[in-house]
Amino acid sequence: MSAPSEKGPVIAVVGPSGVGKDSLMSALAVSGPQLRLMRRVITRAPEAGGEDYQAVTEPEFSALAENGVFALHWRAHGLHYGIPRDIEMLREGSGGVLVNLSRSVLLKAQDVFGDFIVLSVTAAPEVLADRLLARGREDAQEVRRRLTRAANPLPEGLARVHEIDNSGALSAAVQAALSAIQPERA
Repeated sequence: MSAPSEKGPVIAVVGPSGVGKDSLMSALAVSGPQLRLMRRVITRAPEAGGEDYQAVTEPEFSALAENGVFALHWRAHGLHYGIPRDIEMLREGSGGVLVNLSRSVLLKAQDVFGDFIVLSVTAAPEVLADRLLARGREDAQEVRRRLTRAANPLPEGLARVHEIDNSGALSAAVQAALSAIQPERA
């Protein structure tokens, strides 16, 4: 009789827009032993770009939620976000599943997933401002608003939080994240 397969933790990657969450997650999936990526379902137009996500309409999202497709779903910035229950299959035998979450849903996610790690990705304000301006999606006023929101703290009550500074080379942030996620391999 074989032993039941181990489930890896859900690893929430959070941080302000422009901090490099998607770049960090992609690099971790390549560098990290058995780390997997979870695609979100979002009510955002497919041509909006950015992260790899499944675009759906609001009625489609509502139907998915009503049919119990999501392990977790929430609303932020005028959009609906969902994490499909498929995340549990990805956890089987993995070193962890990386997922981009909003700060507002972290406590609920910790309750839902149990084995849960938060990587709070930060960058120096000037680095963040330069990145936001360089991508050209926000004007100066919107950049200022995003920088103000970036200073918002994480909710209290999270069990395992690691801050990852992504102000410099991505490789340094990847190494710091791997050390936090899998300290035995560091």
